[in-house]
Amino acid sequence: MMNQNCCAACKVVGLLVVLGAINWGLVGILQINLVAKLLGDMTTASRVVYGLIGVAGVIKLASCFMSCPACKK
Repeated sequence: MMNQNCCAACKVVGLLVVLGAINWGLVGILQINLVAKLLGDMTTASRVVYGLIGVAGVIKLASCFMSCPACKK
C-alpha cells in the first residue's frame, strides 16, 4: 500500500521505479519491451522515458540514505 504521507514527488518517483521494474521484468521473462512497443525503438520519446526512469531510480536509491528534499521524509 502506498504511504499517504508521501509528497507528490515521492509518489511520482515511486511510480516511475515500479514502471521501470515492470518493463525490465517483461524484458527478462517474455522478451517484451513495453516502452519500445508503445513509443518506438529509441525514439526521442522512449529515450525521455528511459531517462526519467533512470533518474527516478537514482533518486529512489538516494532516498535509502537520506530524506526526500521535497518533503523531508
